[in-house]
Parts: sequence; C-alpha cells; structure tokens
Amino acid sequence: MNDTIYREPAASAMDPVTECDYQQALDCIGEGDYPKSLEILETLAGPASRDARIRYARAVAYLSTGEFRKAGTDLVFTIAIDRSFLPAYLHLGFVFLSLGKEEAAVRALKAAIAIEPRFAEAWCVLGDVYMELGESENAKEALDTALGLDAANPEPHCKLAMYYLSRGDMKGLRHEYEVLRDLDHDMADQIAELLL
Repeated sequence: MNDTIYREPAASAMDPVTECDYQQALDCIGEGDYPKSLEILETLAGPASRDARIRYARAVAYLSTGEFRKAGTDLVFTIAIDRSFLPAYLHLGFVFLSLGKEEAAVRALKAAIAIEPRFAEAWCVLGDVYMELGESENAKEALDTALGLDAANPEPHCKLAMYYLSRGDMKGLRHEYEVLRDLDHDMADQIAELLL
C-alpha cells in the first residue's frame, strides 16, 4: 500500500492550544464520542476554516453521525484546500453515493484515482457506485482492479462477493467466501449465511 495515500491533509500552523484541542477531537472520534468531537471541531473550524485537517476531521465526525450533507460540505472544502488529500475524495464519493448522486460519486472517485491509480479503496467504492448504476461490467472491472492492487485486503473480496451475489453467481460467491475465511473470519461468516 502506498503510504502517501494516508498522509495528513495540508494544515495551517496551529497554536499549541488549538493543536491540543484538535488532538482531543481526534481522540473523541477514536473513542466514538462524535458529539463531543463535533463540539470541539465546531469551535475550531467555524464557517471559514482554511485548515484541511480540521475540515476533514469534522467531516469524519459528521459521517459517523449520519449527517452526510454537512460531511460533504467539509469534504469539498478539504479538497479545495488540499487537492492531493485522497481520503477526502474517497469519503466524498461515499457521501455522493449515499445521497443518490452516483455520477458525482464517479467523478470524485475518478479524481482520486487520477492522482493515485493504486488507491485500492477508491476502486472498491467505484465498484459500489457502478453496481448501483447497474453497470455490471464497469463494477467488475473496478473491483478486479482493487483486488489486483491489494489482494490481501478483505474489502475487495467482500465487495466481489456482493457483486457475484447480485449476479446470481454462487460459484463466484463461494470462491470469495473461501478467500475471506483466511483473510477475515467475521466477513467470511457473514458471506457463509448467504451460501445457505
């Protein structure tokens, strides 16, 4: 996996108090205390924040509370501030998909892939979008690409299992189940229920 995919977004210099509050907000997100993280991040960000880290963290907290439109706004700002921050594109693609804006999701994910063609997670979500659009061949191609980039990652296998299930291909579903048994027992158990 390419380490540059997960670098921190661009940030303006934070004073020590702001940095401490930002770290506390990240800790709250890590602990699942999204209301507290949003309280802190709202104070830090305000409507005109030019710090991509704060905007992105707040978007993640909004996503975790199901506030997709607010998350989408912060993700757009994150990308405007730092056009190379790939996770923002990935999450924006997911937000668009969740809001039923599949074509916008395709554009966001393809923008990430144009920056980093080896971004397996973007290929996975792109496969989801194509499945939602009913574009089976494009979905399979995107998922196969993700699998080729990161075969040890259970996510492409799980998504391929869902692809095969949607196509009624029980042989393909069984194959992905067999692979997942070695990679992720919990996912394999969920797939096993589909095989019964």
